[in-house]
Amino acid sequence: MSGEARWLVAVTAILLVFGLAALYSASAIVAMQEGRDSSYYLVRQALGALAGIVVFAIAAKLDAETWRDWAWPLMGIALALMLVTVLPFTESLAPRIHGSRRFLRGSSLQPSELAKLAVVVWTAMLVIRKGDAMRRLTKGVLPALTVVGSVAVLAALEPDLSAAVYFLLLMGVVMFAGGARIGHFVALGIIGTPLLWREMERLQYVLLRMVSFLDPGKGNAEVSYQLQQSLIAVGSGRLLGRGFGQGHQQYGFLPFPFSDFIGSNIGEEWGFAGIAALVIAFAIWGALGMRIARRARTPFLRLVAVGLTFTVVSTAFIHIGVVIGLLPTTGLTLPFVSYGRSNLLLSMLSTGILVNIGSERERLAPHAATDPLGAIA
Repeated sequence: MSGEARWLVAVTAILLVFGLAALYSASAIVAMQEGRDSSYYLVRQALGALAGIVVFAIAAKLDAETWRDWAWPLMGIALALMLVTVLPFTESLAPRIHGSRRFLRGSSLQPSELAKLAVVVWTAMLVIRKGDAMRRLTKGVLPALTVVGSVAVLAALEPDLSAAVYFLLLMGVVMFAGGARIGHFVALGIIGTPLLWREMERLQYVLLRMVSFLDPGKGNAEVSYQLQQSLIAVGSGRLLGRGFGQGHQQYGFLPFPFSDFIGSNIGEEWGFAGIAALVIAFAIWGALGMRIARRARTPFLRLVAVGLTFTVVSTAFIHIGVVIGLLPTTGLTLPFVSYGRSNLLLSMLSTGILVNIGSERERLAPHAATDPLGAIA
């Protein structure tokens, strides 16, 4: 492996181990309150981590260029699974949890996580196939928007508006890295803003979250409660935190302390130092991913590396921004740390693909490989 790939594995391992410890601290009391063993969520996440390590190993050995051939099948599977979550006669497979249908088989599989990978790989494939035509609105941007927009519409129907917007953002990042014009995205953004606003009005919880974010003290009490408790947790942690396992929010004050708001628990128990360490760790992860992208041997691999790096790092920074009150509540988990095996598997898979891209080297031609002088020449 290259130096970047080795360091990426090391940072990922640190985040994974720290995540299991933070998860146990945040979930033990909740599990006992639910009548389960204190290590219930830890064991399930650890099993997911083991599966993730296997996925990582396979992805690290598999030639990443193969994903180009799998772009359409992967997108088709993602669309089919997303469709299952919204059809009225599939509610037994995708039950409604907290007002939305985002999971299959109880809470075992979240199709939107697979869709993130599908959007990155499929968009990268399309950019390479279109070439210079990607700079034209009708030949490049609109065909991509048709397919990825379908995924976004299905996410909005779950409803999960933050995931819908994220899919479009992810498409835009990969296309922009591939040479698409920024003006096209600005124009589409202006056109799409009224549609987004209408969807926000239809989904009242989105507007309530925005109001609560802008003014936590005057927003809807039920919606703003989670943000207020998160701010209390982070604020009470001060510089170095209360200490591992000494947090109070997991006693029932903060909803979802081990998944959507595990960053709040880290802020309470590890303080400003813990949050800063997370920011630095993911910043390093992102820098290594971008270095791997810059040195990728093909344009397709470069775009995939950019997309996967952006997916992991942006999700982490959005999560941290939410728990400290810089961003509205979105429900995005913290990669490698939050409880959620679908996101954990995607994060480990993304790391494995990046390691493979970062480990590839130009190979000597067979006839030159047996002749050192020929290889030097």
